[in-house]
Formats: sequence, structure tokens, C-alpha cells
Amino acid sequence: MSNSSSITHFLLLPFPGTRQLQLLHFCLFLAIYLAALLGNGLIITTIAWDHHLHTPMYFFLLNLSFLDLGTISTTVPKSIANSLRDTRDISYAGCAVQVFFFLLLIVGEYFLLTTMSYDRYVAICRPLHYETLLGRRVCVHLSAAAWAMGFLTALLHTANTFSLPLCQGNAVDQFFCEIPQILKLSCSTSYLRELWLLVASVCLSSLCFVFIVVSYVQIFRAVLRIPSQQGRHKAFATCLPHLAVVSLFISTAFFAHLKPSSISSPSLDLVVSVLYSVVPPAVNPLIYGLRNQELKVALCKLIPGSCWKQ
Repeated sequence: MSNSSSITHFLLLPFPGTRQLQLLHFCLFLAIYLAALLGNGLIITTIAWDHHLHTPMYFFLLNLSFLDLGTISTTVPKSIANSLRDTRDISYAGCAVQVFFFLLLIVGEYFLLTTMSYDRYVAICRPLHYETLLGRRVCVHLSAAAWAMGFLTALLHTANTFSLPLCQGNAVDQFFCEIPQILKLSCSTSYLRELWLLVASVCLSSLCFVFIVVSYVQIFRAVLRIPSQQGRHKAFATCLPHLAVVSLFISTAFFAHLKPSSISSPSLDLVVSVLYSVVPPAVNPLIYGLRNQELKVALCKLIPGSCWKQ
């Protein structure tokens, strides 16, 4: 029986297969990572550069891109390096840091997406009060609250998880360090305190989910009352990118953690974990970029010759 004081490193779940398949994983993850860096970097640069995009919606999108960059940078580079070196090690401290930043960024993104649903609600349902309800100071406070909730959640869970004695070895059944996998290594009666924190987090997440659903019910009711088809189309166009991002984020995360144990397998768990931790940060810039005309026009001005065909 080992305990946490004697563990100096963890063993991450390797991508199965031959050395050639590991190199294929390296190339695939590297391509996805570079695409995420490019896409989110372009959104950040474009919004910061074009003063016409200095509005609440784009301010929140700017924060979302920073969170996406951080999320994918927390997990993928280590996995890429391990595949290239044909190893699966991560230090104890490195695992704790990975857990902390992944939680901070993923929780912060969830709260920010909740805030963005409020932004769309005010823009469509209460347009005359938009500047009053979502002034510069309010936007900064809402974004800071999302980051603060992520920080507080990550601090509590990380400190609590890594204070538990680990009695089940050091092999983590995931390609990055994640709290549910670390808890599987703890002693049988030691993880109850962390479970209570997880329950509290789930309850808070459920409230955010209800808020998003209620916001979009009100949004759709308001849009359907718009008399002109062109007006309805324009209103839907401002909401669909956010709704698509929320759906991708929530569906992949829920399936990863709530799927029935009867269909669970190492290969499926690996694929699902990639879907919720790697794919959304890379796909989100495409969702917003392809659906947002203002962002396209601003990018055309920033990078001449990059214009899409209108």
C-alpha cells in the first residue's frame, strides 16, 4: 500500500497502439493545438484591435477565447510531449498544477457562458436597457466574477483532493490529471469530503444550466414575436453561435462524467475525454467566426487578403 507522501509522480493513460500510432496522436494533437492557438489568437487580436467590437458581446467573447486557450494549453502540450518521448509520467506537483488550472479555466468558462446567455437575453428581450444593464463596469464585474468562481472552485477542490492519502497506486486512467481519476486512487473512506464539494459544485452548475435554459426560452419567445422574417433571422444569428458553444460544452462534459458504466471502456473514455477537453477550445473560434459577420469584416481589415467571399 502506498500513500501520497511516497508518490513523486503519476502515470497518465497512454494512447494505445504501436509507436507509429503514438506519433500519429502527436501529429493530430499538435495540429488541433495549433488550430486552437490560431483561431483563438485571431479572435483576441481582432477584438482588441477593432474599436467597433468593443461591446459587451465581444468583450465576453474575448474572455472566452482566453479561457479556451488556457484550457487546451493545460492538457494538450503535456500529452504531446509524452507521445513524442514515449512516456506517460507527470510529476506530483505538475499533476496538481494541471488539476488546478484545468478546473479554474473550465469552471470559469461555464460561468462565462452563463453570463453570455444573460447578455443575449438583455440584447433581444430588453434592447432599450442594454447599455444601462450591461455597461462597461458591469461587464468587467461579471467577467471577473466568472474568473473568481473558477479560481475559488479550483483552489478548494485541488487543495482538498491532494490532501487525501492515496492508497491505490499512481496510475491515472486519463490522458491528463483529473479529480475523479485522482479520487479513485484515494483510500476508501478518505474521499467523502471531496464528494461533498463535488455535490455542491454540481448543484451550482445546475442552477447555471437552469438560468441558461430560462434565458433562451425568453429569447425564443421574444424572437418569435418579431413580425419580419429578416428581423427574426438577424436575432437568431446573434444567438446561435453562443447556443452552439453552450450545447457542445455541456453535452460533451455531461456525457463524459454521467455516461452509464455499462458502456464504459478505456477506449471510449479516452475518446470522450478528448471530445470535452480538447475539441471545444479548437471548435469555438470556428463557430463564432463562421457565423459572425462583424468579426469577419474586422478580420478582413486586420489581415488584408483574408476576406471570405460574401
